[in-house]
Amino acid sequence: MTTSGFVRKQSKLVQSVLEGTRHRLARKGILLFLYTVGLAVSFILAYELRFDFAVEEGFAEQLFIYLPWIVLLKLILLYAFGQFEGLLSYFSLPDLGRLFRASFFYFGIVITIWLVSGGAYSPPRGVILTDCLLSFLGLAATRLCFRLLRERYLAPHGGHNPLACRVGIVGAGDVGADLANDLFSKRGLGLLPVAFFDDDEKKWGAQIHGVPVLGAPELIREKNESLGLEKVIIAMPTAPVKRIGEIVRLLQASRLKVATVPAMDQLATGQLKVSQIRPVEIQDLLGRKPVEIETENIRENVVNRRVIVTGAGGSIGSELCRQIAAFEPERLLLVEQSEVQLFAIEQELISLGFGGLITPLIADITDEPRMRAILREHEPDVLFHAAAHKHVPMMERQPGEAIKNNFIGTARLAELALAQGVGKFVLISTDKAVNPTSVMGASKRLAEIYLQALSAKHPQGTQFIAVRFGNVLGSSGSVVPTFTRQIAAGGPVTVTHPDMIRYFMTIPEAVGLVLQSCAQGQGGEIFVLDMGKPVRIADLARQMIELSGLKPEVDIEIKYVGLRPGEKMFEELNCQGEAYKPTRHPRIMRFVTVAEDSEKINAVLQKLGGELHQAGPARLKQLLQQNLAEYTPDLGANGKPAVAAMPAAGLEPSPKPVLAANPAA
Repeated sequence: MTTSGFVRKQSKLVQSVLEGTRHRLARKGILLFLYTVGLAVSFILAYELRFDFAVEEGFAEQLFIYLPWIVLLKLILLYAFGQFEGLLSYFSLPDLGRLFRASFFYFGIVITIWLVSGGAYSPPRGVILTDCLLSFLGLAATRLCFRLLRERYLAPHGGHNPLACRVGIVGAGDVGADLANDLFSKRGLGLLPVAFFDDDEKKWGAQIHGVPVLGAPELIREKNESLGLEKVIIAMPTAPVKRIGEIVRLLQASRLKVATVPAMDQLATGQLKVSQIRPVEIQDLLGRKPVEIETENIRENVVNRRVIVTGAGGSIGSELCRQIAAFEPERLLLVEQSEVQLFAIEQELISLGFGGLITPLIADITDEPRMRAILREHEPDVLFHAAAHKHVPMMERQPGEAIKNNFIGTARLAELALAQGVGKFVLISTDKAVNPTSVMGASKRLAEIYLQALSAKHPQGTQFIAVRFGNVLGSSGSVVPTFTRQIAAGGPVTVTHPDMIRYFMTIPEAVGLVLQSCAQGQGGEIFVLDMGKPVRIADLARQMIELSGLKPEVDIEIKYVGLRPGEKMFEELNCQGEAYKPTRHPRIMRFVTVAEDSEKINAVLQKLGGELHQAGPARLKQLLQQNLAEYTPDLGANGKPAVAAMPAAGLEPSPKPVLAANPAA
């Protein structure tokens, strides 16, 4: 930097400091003036009240003798309790508490002077008490008036809105009360609370911020005739999912718009405020409570460690990066082949304050020299492998890409991790790998087998762990975004089969499962989240249409288009021979099995790799079937995908062996 540039920078800094000092002095000057006037008026009024507005001449002289030091004492106490530091129009319970303590100390000091001097050097006791109460109430009322002026008239959303939407709030607890207070403070948002509804009978008939609690949510339809509600906001972030579902269905029947407040973790961390309401989403109605993941043992595996995430720009990879960055690793390496996606997650992490922790790296995991260089240079302790081709119909048309990326790429990356001394390698797998009918599922299953064989061959080396996901709500290519787009377009909503069912999990659940599995895994295991009962896709479509305020088959058509190539009617959780073992977490299952011989799975890899760019799709699927006997391919002979029989309830093993007897066939 040149000398002139340095001088300009220092000059701007000095100007900024002087400007800030000027504003602080001006603010304190205003507070000093208002406090002085208010305290003097309260003291004079206390004398007037004490003597019924007929103060005798002797006491009038006494008033003006005591007035200066009484006001000075109050100002000193207000300064000591921080009442000159806050902004005039920002007044909350902590400020009220400090104001009360200052008033209490004033009363204690002056009454002590009265007791010691026998009343010779202090005002009368009645004046002291009255002045204490008046000054406290007067200052509190003044500050509160300035706050109301700011919130209701001066703020961007503060003006009165004559066209405000009349809303009812379901949930008269702390969150509901905060929501009503926020909406009253920000009238320009156009939402006017007119009634509360709550399951707690003890609250019925009461009022919160002047809004009555009319009864249970079931009364909304009956009361709406007189209330004229246009929208209902569910303010019950901790309520059971089943109860939320009941209320949503009730409101849909009443043809009312429905919204909800953010989740409890977002409110607790300050990410969102209660007034930032959103539409009710399908993940609010999973049919089970979201799985809570322990964080302490995760922290031990991430804090001050070098962590690498492949596929860092994808829906799962990006959420992994967000959660891992929050644990403050020594370095977080973001590996992604898509420049656009990598840039997006890099900028997001920088905006969240993690710019100093991350290193974005453009790389393809099938580029062995590039990945070797990355691992050698950065020496990661933990590797989360989320990079994959996962779209089932697309991979059916080009199976070579699924095999190259999901199986061969994973195998080569695992070998490199072992050679470079990576502590843990966590593969993101899928429930479609169990008895697969798709190339995507088969390629993932082969990757699982390869990692288990590698773990068994090198038990003292890298710990190889796999995590099987169900369908992740909101991930790219998942059914929920597809249905959302179709509903927005006016339909139809396309469902493959009326009886198709799937397991579902949220993105935070999926990533929490990965991190928890990394913390608990010792090598060679496969972890699965207990996702409750599977969900019928047709029912999911109906719920999403209803959540949009529309009627299935009336406003939006549901169209059944038949199973696509590679799709299954149902998904399973474990393969034949995989033994269940409990984990420290009650909702996480661990499966272990006897590993395949490493030479056998290597022969499969060599066979598929040799045919990868010569064979057509049908030939590659046949090779997969010959080398992975549990795979049932769709060879396109009759245009129909392979469909297995519906399993019995629970964790049913595959009826077929894991690997074919002759992998080279």
